[in-house]
Amino acid sequence: MQGYIHSIETMGLVDGPGIRIVVFMQGCPLRCLFCHNPDTWNKESNYFVTSTDVVNEIRKYRKFIEAGGGVTLSGGEPLFQSQFTLDILKKCKKAAIHTCLDTSGTGYDLKYLDQILKYTDLIILDIKAINKSSYNKITGKNMDEFEYFLNLVQKHNKKLWLRQVIIPGINDNIEYIKKLKKYISKIKNVEKVELLPYHTMGIDKYKKLNLKYRLNGVLEMDKARCKQFEKILNG
Repeated sequence: MQGYIHSIETMGLVDGPGIRIVVFMQGCPLRCLFCHNPDTWNKESNYFVTSTDVVNEIRKYRKFIEAGGGVTLSGGEPLFQSQFTLDILKKCKKAAIHTCLDTSGTGYDLKYLDQILKYTDLIILDIKAINKSSYNKITGKNMDEFEYFLNLVQKHNKKLWLRQVIIPGINDNIEYIKKLKKYISKIKNVEKVELLPYHTMGIDKYKKLNLKYRLNGVLEMDKARCKQFEKILNG
């Protein structure tokens, strides 16, 4: 099976438990306001490889990841290449490697989705917004795919880490954090919740790609304030 990847990070420490090999897949259906990797949007870019190539690369670092680590498929959006992602996950599980999917829960081919979840040990799920109108404003898409994916994850009883980017002027307020806490309280198997402070490190990529940066002028989120919100959320 062949597909497109953006890059591979060999010593990931924040994309799941332990030391991770992080495979950044190419292609994403969303156009999030805060995206800092617009170079991953188009699927047919960067490296065209086989799933065997990817897993062989992962195997090189087996001794680093076998003590509580594993592989994380990120992006872009790994579900955007559903069949390719499934093949990598199958091969990793056959090799007894812990698998994690870092996803927005969108862009999938429905016929592969149950199998993808079968071979995934942990889901890191990006929450873009908690209502349909805000979701559309932030991502440019409707929320239906995300909601279907989350419901299916619950049916499969999968472990979840949840993440949300906090953006000044959009969701950096106590009222939103309280609503987010209530939203998350209805989701089962949540092991961890993280709030990620919005940053502007991707702006140069937009310039190079001649793309408009839609949050131009928005300051980076204060990290200390973001941590305070996180304490409220997890309190």
